Amino acid sequence: MALKKFAFNVLKKDKFARCGLIETHRGNIHTPAFMPVGTQATVKACTIDDIKKTGSEIILSNTYHLMIRPGVERIKSAGGIHHFMNCDLPILTDSGGFQVMSLSKLNKIDREKGAIFNSHVDGKKFYLSPEESIRIQLGLNSDIVMIMDECPKKTNDYKIIKNSMDLSIYWAERSKKAFGKNPHKALFGIVQGGLFKDLRLKSLKELMKIGFDGYAIGGLAVGETQNEMFSTLDVIKEFLPTEKPHYLMGVGTPSDILGAVKRGIDMFDCVLPTRSGRTGLAFTWQGRINIKNNKYQNDNTPLDPSCDNLNLNRYSKNYLNHLFNTNEILASMLLSLHNINFYQELMASIRNNINEGTFNQFHDKYIDKL
Repeated sequence: MALKKFAFNVLKKDKFARCGLIETHRGNIHTPAFMPVGTQATVKACTIDDIKKTGSEIILSNTYHLMIRPGVERIKSAGGIHHFMNCDLPILTDSGGFQVMSLSKLNKIDREKGAIFNSHVDGKKFYLSPEESIRIQLGLNSDIVMIMDECPKKTNDYKIIKNSMDLSIYWAERSKKAFGKNPHKALFGIVQGGLFKDLRLKSLKELMKIGFDGYAIGGLAVGETQNEMFSTLDVIKEFLPTEKPHYLMGVGTPSDILGAVKRGIDMFDCVLPTRSGRTGLAFTWQGRINIKNNKYQNDNTPLDPSCDNLNLNRYSKNYLNHLFNTNEILASMLLSLHNINFYQELMASIRNNINEGTFNQFHDKYIDKL
């Protein structure tokens, strides 16, 4: 049977907010979608079966981490990342550019050679060119591949951001050439330009000339305020190609997601649900709960009485508080899964409200509460 080709269609709009459907040969993804982050071929403290039961339809894995450990050849020998981690969901892999900036002990950017850096694990030197990033991602056999870009640290220095954006456009061309043609996979471009309106628009324009299956907005969630992020999205929302998915990388909090959906974003990823879960922070429809707080020691109510998925409402705040204060592994497992489930409830509610034409009211009700 022939593999289904990658495709995207907008099904409903409510001003700039939109519901859509991404089709891949591994399954469909209803947008707006949140991708749990499986950095090292695992969503921390969660099984893939449980991730699927939350309603997650796609996950993200990380090129930088997987090239360092265990290495792409080892994953290829297992039949690709889906077989390696026993996951039949579609998988998006990022290019590794952000981790080069944020994690490596020492890095240098060379226009032709790419990123030259020392591993944060053992100091070993690596070279990550656009061609190598694409080669690794194709070796991993992910379904959505990201171009290699440079993601600079937050700065108000126009020259630094412009030079980085120009380099990212050059690397985008090389990434597209290295990717070639594969109708069963998607290659996404990444819009850079910091907080500068003219650079963001130029970056998007040049990427559209090259032509990609989707367009991501990078270089945010690096220390700017939420208002700065929303202002950047406001600059480009009218110019993003309507027939392609829009992906805001590394974002974010529930209120970040609500505000970005309002500005036309279709896809999100963030470590926040699982990272927060491991530290005792729960996301609920009533707001955030720090379950380690002493006031929950005698609270026998569940985190969310209305949640009937995965029996998560059978565990009381009292019990969860005990698990965290005794450093039990189950604490991280339950709260990580709770948070991913909440995020998927949020995405389902967003989609329902867009379909009903009531998204703005939903946005206004929860933007501050969450």
